[in-house]
Amino acid sequence: MGVAVKRPKARVANAGSTAEPEIRPVESRADLNTFIGLPWSLYRDVEQWVPPLISERRKHLSRSRNPFFEHAEAQYLIAWRGGRPVGRISAHVDHRLNELQDNRWGLFGFFECEHDPEAASALLDAAAAWLRARGRDRIVGPLDFSTNHECGLLVAGHELPPQILENWHHPYYAPLLEDAGMVKAMDLYKWQILSAEHDRVLPVIYELADTLEERHGIRVRNMRKRDFQAEVRRFMEVYNSAWESNWGFVPLTDAELRAYAEELKPILDERFALVAERDGEVVGAALTLPDMNKVLARLNGRLLPIGWLHFLRLRRRIDEIRVFALGVKREYRHTGTAAAFYAEHWRECLRRGIVRAETGWILETNEPMNRAMRALGGDVVKRYRIYERPIGDVEPTAGPAPAQAGVS
Repeated sequence: MGVAVKRPKARVANAGSTAEPEIRPVESRADLNTFIGLPWSLYRDVEQWVPPLISERRKHLSRSRNPFFEHAEAQYLIAWRGGRPVGRISAHVDHRLNELQDNRWGLFGFFECEHDPEAASALLDAAAAWLRARGRDRIVGPLDFSTNHECGLLVAGHELPPQILENWHHPYYAPLLEDAGMVKAMDLYKWQILSAEHDRVLPVIYELADTLEERHGIRVRNMRKRDFQAEVRRFMEVYNSAWESNWGFVPLTDAELRAYAEELKPILDERFALVAERDGEVVGAALTLPDMNKVLARLNGRLLPIGWLHFLRLRRRIDEIRVFALGVKREYRHTGTAAAFYAEHWRECLRRGIVRAETGWILETNEPMNRAMRALGGDVVKRYRIYERPIGDVEPTAGPAPAQAGVS
């Protein structure tokens, strides 16, 4: 892409230390602060990394505040070496995923680690042991906590900063996982589309879009922020239907839906939120978000005391978007509804001076969507990888599997 990569100095375990890595569960507020704060030391020299909002991370990890835990359980673990935290991981079981996908997966997420193969292996083994004690037959991740959240390990595209709801990882993370026995389960593609390359869009996109209502009686409109709860429910009706057969997918519950609506409403741009309807039925939906990471990169994890001022001032300058999710119910995929969404996005980008868009992740096996991105003039610029390994024969290296513990 012609973008210079600033290669950060990796934090490497103290070669002079003979202390073995020790894996401890998060059991107190201080432990949780350490778990949340570790990335600030790991990425302190990385210009691409965007600090998350600390308050949002607390809420996301809270067993009492995140509705994910209505159908899941988790253990947060920290690797210590010589009295210093050097890595972290979560082990979690999503019982709803297991039931709907008919599997016995155990999951891991929030993986961060110094360039310390011993600590990384000990973290994964401790997570696997905790999952095995709960009857899981493999460990799959990273998922923070599911495919409805940030997921996958960045394995290509490190030169680019992450967009909203997306992680950035050190390039050495993949070897750490692979040396610990993790193998690829699935790759997720992120496509880039540039306004300057509008001439690469195939004419058929606009042809299908312009005849959608006449041929099929389907009309595309913008979501209405004043009716936001109902609009989000319409969107999720499509989301849960259109993605139901996707690898690793688990539909959102009503409580998770309400939480998502609360989080997304402040940043929703109605002009990039679309619904397709026919005779009162929602047949498709698309939700695109301004890349708020352009703002978060300046806040260092905190909105207070003056972060809100930066937020309000900088959000007006955002000229990149992320197509968060776009889907059409299976029985309407032949109609050109998706093409109408693509065409409207292109038109709005050109009207608004948006210079760059990235898609949300697309499964490498989803050839129809990947073919559509090529038709839009897109290029794959990032790959995220989800790993797996069987855990039936894993022996923990950090002592017995800890019980679920920690602050809520």
